[in-house]
Amino acid sequence: MKMLLTVEIPHEPFNSLVRSGKAEEIIGRILETIKPEAVYFTEQDGMRCGIFLIDVQNSSDIPAFAEPFYLNFQANCKFRLVMSPEDLQKAGLPELGKKWA
Repeated sequence: MKMLLTVEIPHEPFNSLVRSGKAEEIIGRILETIKPEAVYFTEQDGMRCGIFLIDVQNSSDIPAFAEPFYLNFQANCKFRLVMSPEDLQKAGLPELGKKWA
């Protein structure tokens, strides 16, 4: 299933990792490991933030996506299920509308 992983990265230890030159290498290793379909970096609530579109096969896979961010950056991770337009078409909205109208 497709999930949107939002990672809020606090200033420390990230600032120290940037200063030491290690931040880029760690991010690269994480991206190679989790293999996101899409990646965007932005700001959220005054902190660095990464947004990753990932494919989660089983709920037991979630720690493998989150732990690299927790352990390296003391980050907060949020997971949200997402649907493509094709997924939404398969949802049966007309039938649901009739059932619940």
